[in-house]
Amino acid sequence: MSANARTAFLAQFRADVVAGLTAPQKYLPSKYFYDEAGSALFEQLTTLDEYYPTRTELAIMQTHAAEMARLFGPRCLLIEFGSGSSTKTRLLLDQLDDPAGYVPVDISGEQLERSAQALAAQYPHVEVMPLCADFTAMLALPQPRKKPKQRVVYFPGTTIGNMMPDEAIELLQRTAQLCAGGGLLLGADLRKDPAVMVAAYDDRQGVTAAFVRNLLVRVNREQGADFAVDQFEHRAVYNADEGRIEVYLVSRRDQSVALANTHIPIAAGEPIRTQLSYKYRVEDLHEIGKAAGFSAQQVWTDAAAYFSVHYFRCE
Repeated sequence: MSANARTAFLAQFRADVVAGLTAPQKYLPSKYFYDEAGSALFEQLTTLDEYYPTRTELAIMQTHAAEMARLFGPRCLLIEFGSGSSTKTRLLLDQLDDPAGYVPVDISGEQLERSAQALAAQYPHVEVMPLCADFTAMLALPQPRKKPKQRVVYFPGTTIGNMMPDEAIELLQRTAQLCAGGGLLLGADLRKDPAVMVAAYDDRQGVTAAFVRNLLVRVNREQGADFAVDQFEHRAVYNADEGRIEVYLVSRRDQSVALANTHIPIAAGEPIRTQLSYKYRVEDLHEIGKAAGFSAQQVWTDAAAYFSVHYFRCE
């Protein structure tokens, strides 16, 4: 990330944090979880017994990647939102027919660079063009040397669930513009036993709690705040009315946090929302896709219907 881009990022980060902490219901945007430490904690989190989404989605991809690649067609440009370590992407790259290139998009520059270098070495026939950016904003894509026949956006994991439904539709509308005439491969978590869902966000080892508290560590380091990180309790609950997991950091005591030349009071027992994770039904996702300008083509789930992967085409 260039110096100017870094300055702009930090300014937006500060504005987002201040807006969240001064809202009637305090919140912090979950997209800022993924600094280098946060990315490493998330990778650790995905290996835990309680965290079913990653291994379930991976199993779906292992079983159906060849079928997915056939739907993409030859010489597609694969664009991945929130690429992280690109583990699941390798399954697609193994199956693609003469790909025009691969554009991993991630907000965590350090991990993005390492992952892109590893992929370029592993797939010398694929032009890997990493883009350090916030995929929820409009993107200026790099142009591959090989002209693509179509663009396909790969949006794996549970990130679509971290957005309010109207925000998800807005993002997918921009995605439809980005891959006009192409496709979208979307991962999404499904509704199931609430105990199973809550455990995935509140594991026995406390890795999720460390992952969430690291957001406060990052705000302290990058924005000069003075959160007493150990004075916040991690809490995850399922809101059945909204069909979503809600994750909070709850203050253990009255405190005042210095940030951006002001002091923000936080009362004992007051929650700061750090994450929403909507859990959908397949038909809900088809409706969201339709509202954004896509038509549902195919859906794959595991045997227990814990997770789903959808292929949409731009209408």
